[in-house]
Amino acid sequence: MFNLTSDDMKDRGATHTASEIHHQPEVWKELIASYFQKKDTYQEFLETIYKKHGQVRVILTGAGTSAFVGDTLAPELNKINKDRIQFVSIPTTDIVSNPKEYLQEDQPTIMVSFARSGNSPESVATVELAQKLIKDFYQVVITCNKEGQLAKNIRNDEKSITVLMPEKSNDKSLAMTSSFTSMMLAAFQLFNPEPFTGNGMKKVISNAEQLVENIAVSVDEILDFDFNRVIYLGSGSLGQLAHEASLKMLELTAGNVVALYESSLGFRHGPKSVINDESLVVIFLSKNEYTRKYDMDILKELSEAKNGMKIIALTEKEDESVANLADWCIPVNFNDEGLDNDFQLGLLYIIFAQVLAMKKSLKYGITPDNPSPNGTISRVVQGVTIHPYE
Repeated sequence: MFNLTSDDMKDRGATHTASEIHHQPEVWKELIASYFQKKDTYQEFLETIYKKHGQVRVILTGAGTSAFVGDTLAPELNKINKDRIQFVSIPTTDIVSNPKEYLQEDQPTIMVSFARSGNSPESVATVELAQKLIKDFYQVVITCNKEGQLAKNIRNDEKSITVLMPEKSNDKSLAMTSSFTSMMLAAFQLFNPEPFTGNGMKKVISNAEQLVENIAVSVDEILDFDFNRVIYLGSGSLGQLAHEASLKMLELTAGNVVALYESSLGFRHGPKSVINDESLVVIFLSKNEYTRKYDMDILKELSEAKNGMKIIALTEKEDESVANLADWCIPVNFNDEGLDNDFQLGLLYIIFAQVLAMKKSLKYGITPDNPSPNGTISRVVQGVTIHPYE
């Protein structure tokens, strides 16, 4: 996997991380099959709420990477849904400390909790606060762990459902990879008003299968450049995906690489000052023709700057105009048929970011499966005190 032998992965502490990145297409197939069997139950649950209340607020929430699932999805879900549903992404880490600022008593609310373990103290506390403060409150728990506290708490609750991810998505490594993409895929299908057929995901999975087999060639070439800063850029939902991409680099390199994210337009407003001759800028190019113009503008601007940095541009298909501006142009669609939207594109883009972070970690001599052996960060966050709320 990724130009690493089994012995390499075992000796260098990368077995779980490499496997969990690599098996994502397989996990997505399993998820789609499972979802298709239960989609009528899920849709009936949601339609009952919509019909009862008319206008519904959906809070997408989680902590860390789980919060970034909602951040990435919210722009796409608001675009494809009707006015009767308003999607907002609010981290549990914000809700817990300031519940009255985010929870609206008289607004019927579906809280969608994203959780790998389902045991993060902020996630459990957020639900408890919402139950206290919101009059008409419903839950959807999208989790990789059926024995997690979030899932256990709603087993006999008629106003809640659990959408369980495949077992393999419950990453054993510290950093979330397949759990992130699986939960993102599940929520997108759950709130997509179009009839679910799975055809769109077949295209994504086919490309992902090829990507995980081939991407290491480009990544190893990129790693010949000794960068210690990486900046991920994108627009709309891809700008939010950039947050998760930057966190993967920060986590897996134990902070040795300073990792930032920004929107393609926002980068000029101050953050651009971070660039030096040891910087790597990664641009997630949008599929949307209008949005892509802004991504291309920052790509051109950065390409013309002679300051020693290197640029990677991820794009759907081979593009000569992009290749002429970037040090590396990486297409992610290897088939004739085009992808449908930036959501599908993002599922492929994030695989690149995961592999780059893992292999950069190995270059530093860090063990990707546990890049924080001193316990600075942990698989389930520690040290959180939940204070009583009256």
